[in-house]
Amino acid sequence: MGIKEVLSLARVPSILMLGVVYVTYVLIGGVVFWKLEGDLGAKDLSLLLLKKQKLLSTYTCLNQDGLQAVAQLVQDSAKVGLSLKSNNTAAGFWKFTSSAVFAATVVTTIGYGNQCPTSTAGQIFCVFFALFGIPLNVVVLNRVGKYMLVIERNISDFLQGRTKRRKCTRFFIHLVSYLSGTVLFFIVPMIVFQLEEGWTYSQAIYYCFITLSTIGFGDFVADSNPDKQYPDWYSVLMASWIFFGMAWVALLINHSIDILERLNTHFKQRWGEKQEQEAGSAEGDNPETQLEEEDEVKRPPATSSSSN
Repeated sequence: MGIKEVLSLARVPSILMLGVVYVTYVLIGGVVFWKLEGDLGAKDLSLLLLKKQKLLSTYTCLNQDGLQAVAQLVQDSAKVGLSLKSNNTAAGFWKFTSSAVFAATVVTTIGYGNQCPTSTAGQIFCVFFALFGIPLNVVVLNRVGKYMLVIERNISDFLQGRTKRRKCTRFFIHLVSYLSGTVLFFIVPMIVFQLEEGWTYSQAIYYCFITLSTIGFGDFVADSNPDKQYPDWYSVLMASWIFFGMAWVALLINHSIDILERLNTHFKQRWGEKQEQEAGSAEGDNPETQLEEEDEVKRPPATSSSSN
């Protein structure tokens, strides 16, 4: 394959178009976040500065150094799960169930940031654990997602044989799959987190998506409030929800990628057909080509003459 075929005009505009769409999408997101959060962040900063001055004026024995010491104490307490309202940690962050959830956040690359190993041995083990655990997690999630897709296709094929309506059946199966996954991995957990964590519904649904998409900002983290006594089943339910929810989201993302690739192929075909039509019309409008065609029509067929 030559260089001209590799760098064909049909591929370069497609790549450039995707790059432009990607950069534009990111920049639009940046502008929207800037407008939505910028002014609010400035107001929050001003409010915090006023609270700081009020705190120093109220507690005159607390100077700037003392305030920094208190802030450092709050940060260190949050890292180990210590409640400042009491002198207990509710078994701490590093109980078995929370440690298992932390291991799940490592291999799934969620990484909230609220809990992390502090010992040298723990940090080294975390590196090697993630090095082998992340590929294993990808393989397992892909396999689970494929099983979900197979079940969906089997149900679709079964219903197609009964109804003899292929497009309507597939659309119905996809719709039911999306709706049931939304209820199972977003609506139900949203209600559970609202009851157990005391979050609003918008905060709970926001946490569900940020977790299952592995973004993991860490501004909201379930099963991490030292002032709450969580039931034993809560951590197990969270780990199961993260695993199967990520598999379903991966399946949903694969469907979205497939749709985008089909749209890209469709537009590339339309672009190629348009170029061929323009080239054909340009060739047909060429005067020299028309004269050659007329000569071919007027020229009498050659016949062989016999000599006497």
